Amino acid sequence: MTQTSLTVGLGERAYDINIGPGLIDRAGSMLGEIVADRHTIVVTDDQLASLHLQRLCDGLLPVVRKLDQFVVASGEASKSMVVLAQLLDDILAIGVDRSVLLVAFGGGVIGDLTGFVAASLLRGVDFVQMPTSLLAQVDSSVGGKTGVNAKAGKNLIGAFYQPRAVIADTDLLATLPVRELRAGYAEVVKYGLLGDAKFFDWLEQHGDQVLALEPDALQHAIRKSCRAKAHIVEADEREADKRALLNLGHTFGHAFEAVARYDGRLLHGEAIAAGMGLAFDLSVEMGLCAPQAADRCKSHLQASGLPSDQASLPAGNAPAGILFGHMKNDKKTRNGVMHFVLARAIGDAFVHNDVPEAVVTKLLERGFDAV
Repeated sequence: MTQTSLTVGLGERAYDINIGPGLIDRAGSMLGEIVADRHTIVVTDDQLASLHLQRLCDGLLPVVRKLDQFVVASGEASKSMVVLAQLLDDILAIGVDRSVLLVAFGGGVIGDLTGFVAASLLRGVDFVQMPTSLLAQVDSSVGGKTGVNAKAGKNLIGAFYQPRAVIADTDLLATLPVRELRAGYAEVVKYGLLGDAKFFDWLEQHGDQVLALEPDALQHAIRKSCRAKAHIVEADEREADKRALLNLGHTFGHAFEAVARYDGRLLHGEAIAAGMGLAFDLSVEMGLCAPQAADRCKSHLQASGLPSDQASLPAGNAPAGILFGHMKNDKKTRNGVMHFVLARAIGDAFVHNDVPEAVVTKLLERGFDAV
């Protein structure tokens, strides 16, 4: 398998996504002038630090002026204002100026946290995404959404802030726990469900190869997902319109995560998988989508070892009133109106802002009672 690349076309802020094996060993040469002769700070988590940090540092040391590292605890709990403030203080304490470059080396938590640090530090410094999980490689590292969670909900504090580059080393996925790999695969499935029926057809045939990390299938799935997201971000960088489609499953999913309190019992991709199943169920309930499409969606999620509804969640299920309260606090609510991403068919998602509360409540009650 060879390296492949594509560009997120945002004018002067355009950047490349590089995908392939063994890339962290060549990180310095690949980043070129982005990293050359700069004070560079790698932010990672304690699990990645023991597995891969030294290899990355060996790849960067020949070209950087100075290299520092900061390590935070792994897991969603680090995506918080407390950790954000501590990291900013620690970086400022070593002495930096606006020429500093941050490198987010980890999964979605590290990417979101480090990106928000970069957006905030000295009112904005450069950063690079080096995603190490499947979820981060196909989704969260691309598009410039950065931030942390709040008591009121997921990703409610943050900024749109684009990286200078994304380097996705597919070899790193070999050390990813199976559960994490499956959770990341949920975001791959999302791209087929929201806008590419042929890709979903392909996943039904080859998804097991992606999860087995078969090189050609894996790289195809990552590139296809990144290309889909890049197209949407290019058209709507700050989520005024089309980018909202990327939230398929997230209105439900973020509520499940809030109930689970980000304590590791429920992974983001698991919550989104269940949320996508519910989004299709809601579409059927409203007469927008054929039941057969919802069945296909949920069957593939189940076959991939993922939840497809509330009843199959490992954590995060709750009575309808509690879940609905979290959904109202979600950032996709505007002017008091909840926006759902629903579907007419596989590969044909759209934003709906006129969903009766009673229909959603009935669906959630049915899911809670099924446990």
